Amino acid sequence: MSRYHYDFHVHSCLSPCGDADNTPNNLAGMAFLNGVRIMALTDHNTSRNCPAFFAAARRYGVVPIAGMELTTSEDIHAVCLFETLEAALAFNDEVDKRRIRIKNRADIFGDQLILDDEDNVIGHEEDLLINATTISLDEAPLLVAEFDGICYPAHIDRPANGAIEILGDFPHYVGFHLAELHDKANRESYVSTYGLEGIRLLFSSDAHYLDQLREGDDNDWFEFDDDPSGEQAVRARVFQDLRLS
Repeated sequence: MSRYHYDFHVHSCLSPCGDADNTPNNLAGMAFLNGVRIMALTDHNTSRNCPAFFAAARRYGVVPIAGMELTTSEDIHAVCLFETLEAALAFNDEVDKRRIRIKNRADIFGDQLILDDEDNVIGHEEDLLINATTISLDEAPLLVAEFDGICYPAHIDRPANGAIEILGDFPHYVGFHLAELHDKANRESYVSTYGLEGIRLLFSSDAHYLDQLREGDDNDWFEFDDDPSGEQAVRARVFQDLRLS
């Protein structure tokens, strides 16, 4: 029996609200120290720091997942996860076509830093990443599926950019079978209030600062009867489990 604590919602310094200390290597190192064995990098509307994060995570023995926190046209946040780095980067290119371009004000929102695998700055994203795209919540899971990814509403128990706060109810009509809760203590009340009995609830940090990353024991986990051999095997088992939920 093998147990893998996970965190599927983490921001790097590429997110406009992400701290400059949230470099790929720092995130991977903190995951290792905190006992988190699987971590997804999910910057706002971009996956461009995922290549550096993959290299960093491998040095620490952390299984990396390439992802994105998509902002839909309704201003709802959705976690998008991909089984391969290549698929995430292809989805990134598609999202780039659907972004509403507003120049970033670094003095207000912070620098949006693109790093290499040694945490050297190799570029800046000039346009603000946190604003809404033209991709609707209805469209998002179908579009993500075209890139063999998984999509679900983020932090549904939070007022800012949460699907329930914006829509007034959980969007059952979209057909989501997964959703993210930020606070485990809200599980029972949200299941009963919003009819989430058939929805698998995932718990992640949504960390924008290193001190917001959770200890492994505070996070949820995946448990397998055997111990999958290698990063790709673990990632494949995780996605199989999520798709079968």
